[in-house]
Amino acid sequence: MKTISKLALIAAFATGTSGLALSAPAFAKDKKADAAPAMKLSPEVQKPGVAAQTALAAKDYAGAQTAIDQIDAAAKTDYEKYIGAALRYQLENEKLVAAQTANPNAPINETTLAGPLDALIANAATPAADRGRYAYRRGALAFNGKQYPIALQYFAKAKELGYNDPNLSLQIIKAKMDSGDVAGATADLDASIAQMTAAGQKAPEEYYRYAVAKSYAAKRNADTMAWLKKWITAYPTAKNWRDVLILSGIQQNALIPLDEAQKVDIFRLMRATNSLADQTDYLQYADSVNRRGLPSEAQAVLKEGMAQGKIPASNTMAKGLLADATKNIAADGPLAGLEKRATTAANGKLAAGTADAYLGQNNYAKAVELYRVALQKGGVDADDVNLHMGIALARSGDKAGAATAFAAVKGSPKADVAGLWNTWLGAPAA
Repeated sequence: MKTISKLALIAAFATGTSGLALSAPAFAKDKKADAAPAMKLSPEVQKPGVAAQTALAAKDYAGAQTAIDQIDAAAKTDYEKYIGAALRYQLENEKLVAAQTANPNAPINETTLAGPLDALIANAATPAADRGRYAYRRGALAFNGKQYPIALQYFAKAKELGYNDPNLSLQIIKAKMDSGDVAGATADLDASIAQMTAAGQKAPEEYYRYAVAKSYAAKRNADTMAWLKKWITAYPTAKNWRDVLILSGIQQNALIPLDEAQKVDIFRLMRATNSLADQTDYLQYADSVNRRGLPSEAQAVLKEGMAQGKIPASNTMAKGLLADATKNIAADGPLAGLEKRATTAANGKLAAGTADAYLGQNNYAKAVELYRVALQKGGVDADDVNLHMGIALARSGDKAGAATAFAAVKGSPKADVAGLWNTWLGAPAA
């Protein structure tokens, strides 16, 4: 039978724990039948054993109950006790199946299986091949009753006994998670993913989503960020990138506490990963960079959104922003004059600002050149300059140079943003 509760890790772990319809060996009616000395049955056990099997075959559960009670009363050896426990387990299992078949929506009490299962697991006469399966079923029974420490005990026993159900590792993870051991559960899940990868298999996306959701709910922010990076590296779709970046730095109570200016670099990564989803994303991004003196970047973002149909042509805010950005571009004039002044300035502030403007124009070579001037002259936020230089190098295709620049960003939260950009460098193309 299937248990009533499903053990689920989101979709991937929604595999019900199956019961084991194992029955005791058939009784030989011929008393002359050969049997090893340890497996001989006394007449006091053999006779009710035959009666119990006959009753079970006829679904006469009351008759089977009476016969099994007689076996338990007469059993002397481990083997005889094993016979009684195996028959009782079969009886209780079949009664549950019958009850569930008769009324699938009614609650079913599985605890009647605990006694015979415990007896079977503890009995030395239980076949070694079956003990692991009984331990697994007993663990599932405890799990369904929310007795997670007991479930873990039996799942570990099943594993020790060589039981190889493909869901066993996932059920151990789920039991640890539901018992509150988030660190232990996610460590086990990470190990399972590593084993699958080593075997040439790709872990389901739900494994990563599960780890992210549970780590985030437990307020384990560092672990959540680590799992976000693993998830997006394994499944780098535009939608996933947006989910990762919104959770990381855009939404309220994001993992990385960013001010509005710092969020621009998250929007830049959304643009690089094609994960700007709708007019809200484009308008927020464009408005932010336009107000910070980067009208060329605002203009480019708005035109991209319109060209892709993500900003409706009738959007008045977009039209106003585009007109304002165009006016600001004309007022600023060419960057060549600023570039010349930046190279002779006493510090690197003008060089950094001009480099930001070139970055907004997608002129990555000029941006990198001036970011290096800014660092050389000093008087600037080195983390900010290295982060933006890494972005320019990454967008130009210089992955090695970008990684070096990102590694030079040391302070939070900019180092956390650099880590996300670095993850994009190592992730496969969406």
